[in-house]
Amino acid sequence: MKPMNEEHLAVLRRHMVEVIAIHADLASEELGKATLDERVMAAMRRVPRHLFVPAVVAPYAYQDMPLPIGFDKTVSQPFIVALMTDLLAPQPHEAVLEIGTGLGYQTAILAELASQVWSVEIIEEFASDAEALLQGLGTSNVGIRVGDGSRGWPEHAPFDKILITVAAEPTPPALLEQLKPGGRMVLPVGSEKVQLLTVIDKVAAGQLKTRKLIPVRFSRLETV
Repeated sequence: MKPMNEEHLAVLRRHMVEVIAIHADLASEELGKATLDERVMAAMRRVPRHLFVPAVVAPYAYQDMPLPIGFDKTVSQPFIVALMTDLLAPQPHEAVLEIGTGLGYQTAILAELASQVWSVEIIEEFASDAEALLQGLGTSNVGIRVGDGSRGWPEHAPFDKILITVAAEPTPPALLEQLKPGGRMVLPVGSEKVQLLTVIDKVAAGQLKTRKLIPVRFSRLETV
């Protein structure tokens, strides 16, 4: 059988986004809305997920499922990537901090929507692979460093938005500190067994407003 070409892959991406839309509609009661932002859906249609997973699982890249990427880690299910991005609502003028780069798929989605993305990854191999993949796509508004995500990236703080792709409980104080007043953080909160997708808004005076949504399952935040 001949390999798939770009046209085939684009069709599969469109199908993946249609499935995401169905999931969003089915979860509308929990989410408080039935559709995700069209900017987010357009980014999901553009970014080639098959490049951000190991070749052995690339044929499954456009199925709505998490996939293994090595080191006992996974790239999140596309619906969860889209949902977290939608909840974060990154804008074209904003700087976003991401904790947990992995191989860079979520990073690439954020880079389509924000002015600048700073991403911290604790596994060196992931950081260098993600950097190479994003450069290969011509993505120039991402900075990646290897480090303990719980400390954030103070040199570039404060951030308009922060997305954490690993579960933490409690939320690391350094990250809350690095979030601008008026900013928003999205993360899974909880133990290894029970986690809830959570939105934290920092109001202008600095107080935090927390909203818990649906159950999720993420790796735990690793610190050093």
